[in-house]
Amino acid sequence: MSFDAFKQEPWKTSHDAYDSAPFSIRPAPETATGEVMLASVFRTIGFGVLENEIPAEGRQFAKDALSEAKHKKLGTATKVSLDTWRTVLNGILESPKQPSQSAKRFLQLTPIIPDVGLYSGTARNSNGSWRPATLVQRMFQFGAPSPDDAERLWKKTFAQLSITDCDDIWARWLDEEFQARRKGANWQLRTFGRGSDFPLEDKNLLRFPARQFVGDFEAVLDAKLAMTRRQWTTLLESILRLGSVTHVLWLCQANRRLWKAVEAALRGDPVHPQAARRAMDQEGPILVYGNPAAAQFRDIASSYLVARLGLNATLWALAARGHLTASLGSLSQIQSFLNLVYTQRSTIQPEVRGVMDDLQGEHARTINCKNGIGSNLTEFALYVLGQRQTARETLRGYDQGYLLRKKGVHSSAPWIVSLGPVAILALVHCCLRGAAGPRSIQRLSQHLGTYGLAVDRDDIAGSELGRKLRMLGLVLDSPDAESGMLLVPPFELGAEVGGSA
Repeated sequence: MSFDAFKQEPWKTSHDAYDSAPFSIRPAPETATGEVMLASVFRTIGFGVLENEIPAEGRQFAKDALSEAKHKKLGTATKVSLDTWRTVLNGILESPKQPSQSAKRFLQLTPIIPDVGLYSGTARNSNGSWRPATLVQRMFQFGAPSPDDAERLWKKTFAQLSITDCDDIWARWLDEEFQARRKGANWQLRTFGRGSDFPLEDKNLLRFPARQFVGDFEAVLDAKLAMTRRQWTTLLESILRLGSVTHVLWLCQANRRLWKAVEAALRGDPVHPQAARRAMDQEGPILVYGNPAAAQFRDIASSYLVARLGLNATLWALAARGHLTASLGSLSQIQSFLNLVYTQRSTIQPEVRGVMDDLQGEHARTINCKNGIGSNLTEFALYVLGQRQTARETLRGYDQGYLLRKKGVHSSAPWIVSLGPVAILALVHCCLRGAAGPRSIQRLSQHLGTYGLAVDRDDIAGSELGRKLRMLGLVLDSPDAESGMLLVPPFELGAEVGGSA
């Protein structure tokens, strides 16, 4: 690879130091939903199958469900008639299609049990799907206190996702029926995939959403015995949705802040001794409750793309003059990189500026999120957080774990930040984890803030969020509490729940 190759294909030719840096976004997210993310975790953690295999397997599985001969071959392995099995697949387990999918025929099932992930739940219904579970693994690695803790959480996730005697009878029955039809795949723990990461001493200095996500994800794992399997998986989905999008947005903003520091160094501004830490640290809210979200996502994605071009152009310009940057894997290495840019500013600044002007002109549509990476990032955030829009009006309330909803019933209504009932239940449970008895509403506000979601505690009582909290029975009105409201735990958890894995 070379500087010239980067100029020709800037999105495919990243500098090695950038490509392997912890703040590089890997894997590159595309359109997904909460169900797609959970199904991908099933496939990766227990089956080890590739996303590209699923559409064909799903078509064959759906075809077999129509065959009387295939059903008879199962013999005593199945306990239901073929008509009943068709009703389960095409009615009870069916996950509603979106309006753009209404004319398409493919299997789309609710991921209640692991085997569903063998036939349904990929980002695309053709080859080329990305693997959301890889992003979840990265979040485990980023957010866990140590590599051993990340590995422990991976194993615990597998144990809780497995169907055991502790699961409700509906889940156990489904598992038996799907296992009778399973071909070739075995449910067993797969290796935890690792990627680049900051040293532990650096992570202890930084704030980022993945740290809160890891704690919240484990809190929901521990709540498995307090509800049905279906209820529990919807809570898992909601936390996956919030954690994955805010993690990606944090990475986007870390790139932007680092590029701003590089630009300042190129102008001749002295490098601040904590510049690297400031760049990687979470800074202020990403989203504000009740505000529109789509434009914010586009702005964040666009600034990330500009930063990605700028950082790579700078690294290549330095390399062309013999100043090699081997790694940006720690705060000290990032700080050294900024100092190098400052000392070499007079020789590289004109070229970096010229290359950036050319690339921003040539790739304006991508940078403006009209196509390519920018469009993928924006769609990822909107589709993962947004309430599922269904082709059938009667199924409009199917998705209750959303974190964005339409402000109106028409298709062009803007997306605004708003928590669905399931998301509220999950987050209240997580923010009260380890607390004995009710806590102030401020605790929820602070908890959401760790994800970069701003909620003014003084506005909660009279807002939509306050009304939903009351409707769900999650608050007590108390004149002695801040904002007059106290949070109460949504689930009664016995001592055995926390150690069930």
